[in-house]
Amino acid sequence: MNYLIWTLIGLITGGVINLLSDDLPERRMPSIPHCHSETCDHRYSPLGWLAIFRWAVYRGKCPECGTPERTRPIITEVATATTFGLMPLLIADPIPRAIIAFYLAVLILIIVIDMEYRLILHVVTVPVTLIAIFGLSWMLPENNMRLAGLGAVVGFLFFYVLYWLGNRFYGQGALGFGDVTLSMTMGAMLGFSFIVPTLIIGILIGGVLSSLLLLTRIANRSSYIPYGPFLALAGMIMLIWGRPILNWYFG
Repeated sequence: MNYLIWTLIGLITGGVINLLSDDLPERRMPSIPHCHSETCDHRYSPLGWLAIFRWAVYRGKCPECGTPERTRPIITEVATATTFGLMPLLIADPIPRAIIAFYLAVLILIIVIDMEYRLILHVVTVPVTLIAIFGLSWMLPENNMRLAGLGAVVGFLFFYVLYWLGNRFYGQGALGFGDVTLSMTMGAMLGFSFIVPTLIIGILIGGVLSSLLLLTRIANRSSYIPYGPFLALAGMIMLIWGRPILNWYFG
């Protein structure tokens, strides 16, 4: 039953992520789920608030204009529901489980927006950093307000140096400033002890996956490959398995 409850929470959270992913990059206040066509903007009834229900009820099309539903909302809801459904297995303590689930949802939101719009929004990273430091850090076993604050500072400075060097030697846009604020946010989430290994893992993941994209010719040297998703993925891994990973590495 616990797994089912968390799966349902994840499904609803995935719907919220989809809503925010549509509205925040357009600088709109979040509203009722609506058709993504620029000429329609049909507001769905509660039966259509989740993409998985829209596929079932409306057969994957807007009932007003017939615009086909995108695949991203379905993927986001299924991925979030699956991730949340596994949380009771991965984290036993209910309070850290709830906090880490919130952090995972934020990182999924950042991944979705960055992959679709090439943006990491300050309206997401800055408030979550403050919430992580002053509101939630003391409820996690290996974090507190001091460690979260130090983690945010170290994360910011670590990636700001890379941001400056990248733009200095490879041209403007080599790294975005959103990657810097994302590193700050992950530092607040994870704390001082975990942020540097997390960023190194993110850089390694980015290097390996970017190389695979180039080798398979899915991308070329002129293609834009967002770095935020790699960092966020590393953050998700370390939020769940950070201590075992560090124990294995140093042990």
